[in-house]
Formats: sequence, C-alpha cells, structure tokens
Amino acid sequence: MENKEFYDFLIKVQSVAKMGLVYSKDPYALDNYHEINDLSKAMLEKFQHIKFDRNNYFTKEVYPTPNISVRTVIFNKKGQVLMVKEAVDGGYSLPGGWCDLYESSSQTAKKESLQEAGVKIKNLKLVGLFHQIPFRENVTVPAFVVVYRADLDCGDTKKHCYEITDVDFFDPNHLPKLSFKCTKHEIMKMIKAAKSKKVIFD
Repeated sequence: MENKEFYDFLIKVQSVAKMGLVYSKDPYALDNYHEINDLSKAMLEKFQHIKFDRNNYFTKEVYPTPNISVRTVIFNKKGQVLMVKEAVDGGYSLPGGWCDLYESSSQTAKKESLQEAGVKIKNLKLVGLFHQIPFRENVTVPAFVVVYRADLDCGDTKKHCYEITDVDFFDPNHLPKLSFKCTKHEIMKMIKAAKSKKVIFD
C-alpha cells in the first residue's frame, strides 16, 4: 500500500472513530472508539512531513467551518416523494447524510440513497444550497446542505441500512411525522424547489 493510500485509510478510520464517539452510548464501544481515535491520530501525526496537499483535519488547530451534508428529493410517477424513517427518533427525512472527506456531494447523494433507501438514482440535478443553523441543544455545528433532485434507477426499498426502519413515498402536502434532522420548513422548501426544477440558494 502506498503512503497516500494508507494516509487516506487512516483519515477514514479517524472519521469512523469521531462518529462513534458522538453517537455511541455503549461504554464498551466508547472505550474502543477512544482507543481507535488515539491510535489513528498518533499515526496521522507521523505523516505530517509528507506532502500530500492534505493535512490532519482532526487537530484542534484547524479553523472550524460548517459541515457539508446532502439531501436528495426523489419523486415517483404519482408525484410522491421518497422518505426514510430514522431509527433514532422515529421521524421521516429525505435520504441523505454527511459528506465524507474527499467525497463529492453527488457521490454522497448516490451512496446515501442506496444505503438509506435501498435505491440507485440517476439524472441528478442541483436544487440548491441551504444554510442549516442548529436548532437543537445537542447540535453545535452549522451546516450547508446540498440538495439534489434525482430519478429512480433501480433498487429495493426493503434493503435499507440499520439506521432506517421504513422507506415509503408520501404526498408532499401530507407528510408524515418528521425527524429532528430537518424542520418542516426546510423539507418543504427542498421539495418545492425540486418540484419546480429551480435552483435556489439560501
């Protein structure tokens, strides 16, 4: 394995450790995530003398900036929108998630649609870029949300990841209970923009 490939592997391991520390509640798992975090951080520090044009993004000295996430609006032939039920709170949201390092927003849209909804998508079109300000006490980092409209390609909505308990289509005017991940105002703004095929920026 080349140095650059190993460095990218360590970045991914570090990302997984950080997510585990944020979301895990199991004490045993948290101990393991702390150990993985410390080990990968120590190994990343050894790569700082090698010029990859990529730095260790997990040091405290890095200037904090908003995160980037993706949401995808997918309609069926009836004009209903595809939504996923989040296991964490039992509410629905549009398929999507955080962009990993070195992953484009369109790659994230395709990956998250497959993982969360079990579907492959095509003909991605940019809907807009939204500035999402935290509205919950345990959310401290603002985010920019890249929103796409996409067509269904193929897949099976029953083959979704463990974070999702249900996948279904809904009338945009009669949405189910929503997840805390997005407000109703934000969801409706995304759907309306996708339906009108307009690109909007917030």
